[in-house]
Amino acid sequence: MDHHSRHPAIADLKARARRRIPHFVWEYLDSATGDERTLARNRSRLDQVRFLPSILHGEFEPDLRTTLLGRDYTVPFGIAPVGMSGLIWPGAEQMLARTAARHGMPYTLSTVASQLPEDVGGHAGDNGWFQIYPPRDRDIRLDILRRAREAGFHTLVLTVDVPVASRRERQVRGGLTQPPRLTPRLAMQAAQCPAWLNGIRKTGMPRLRLMESYADTKGSMPSNQHIGYLLRTSPDWSYLRALRDEWDGPLIVKGVMNPDDCERLAKDGADAIWISNHAGRQFDAAPATIEQLPAIRAATELPVIMDSGVETGLDVLRALALGADFVMLGRAWHYGLGALGEAGAAHVMDILAKDMAANMGQIGARDLSDLSGKIVEK
Repeated sequence: MDHHSRHPAIADLKARARRRIPHFVWEYLDSATGDERTLARNRSRLDQVRFLPSILHGEFEPDLRTTLLGRDYTVPFGIAPVGMSGLIWPGAEQMLARTAARHGMPYTLSTVASQLPEDVGGHAGDNGWFQIYPPRDRDIRLDILRRAREAGFHTLVLTVDVPVASRRERQVRGGLTQPPRLTPRLAMQAAQCPAWLNGIRKTGMPRLRLMESYADTKGSMPSNQHIGYLLRTSPDWSYLRALRDEWDGPLIVKGVMNPDDCERLAKDGADAIWISNHAGRQFDAAPATIEQLPAIRAATELPVIMDSGVETGLDVLRALALGADFVMLGRAWHYGLGALGEAGAAHVMDILAKDMAANMGQIGARDLSDLSGKIVEK
């Protein structure tokens, strides 16, 4: 089936996914924190980045290939970590890992995924990254690193922009708890989404299995917190240095917004900087990531990754043109899963790549190195 005829844009997948995912799960996936101003700011600032169209440049096939941290990828974008993916769509972690492996892009498994590294790593092939929320206990940290490494994850992502739980008011109103359980109210919502419910019957209600293997999980918590908060700490610079000593592969620091931090991050062992405001889910007064990108690019020679607010292939081009080496998306892949299952994730990949190629043709960019000169200055 040609999915482009019915779902030519990620927005179409999002609309279909919203009908197929229970409301309380949708609120978990699609919401931000506060009044969601940072969420809106990410979108509005991306829209302000414009390119100058090109004429008489002849025919060419744009080259989307790139290299990051010594590895070659077919496209300059990948799959960002999303906690509890398996709640959003049953089996999501394995589906997304397989999609990444088939299409030559990275997949990042979250510490608070619903599946264990051992159960996902083999599906990702040689494209697995592992995102770590910093455990307070060193022995737990070392064991998590060991398990991730033995499962085949070669790149570690330390998330540093979640020092405390955000309030995520809209998510809380949705009624989700951690671990998830179907109250009568939520069960009625689930019954209206039979494909999701049938999948959950096969997989069971998702749980934070990695975190639960280190803690007693009696009782439940509000949806803006989870068992991981009982185990993890807010890291400092010494934590980063310790992690650098303990991990023998590439180390990326995710959640960087201040260019003043770049020099010390490089000194203390980061191999790449990931600009992120957690897609507006943590702090509602943060600048858009695209706003911070040029200054951070100017402040470091390390590879720069960006996420938050990215919805299209054109958005990927915008980030690359302003200095990003790579772009990550989270929600978009789950819209694809919710709309069409595993085939939907592959379709997201295809939409993004085709959108990039079409827009590169409009501006005369033959490869990714051509993009910076095509920006219209404000």
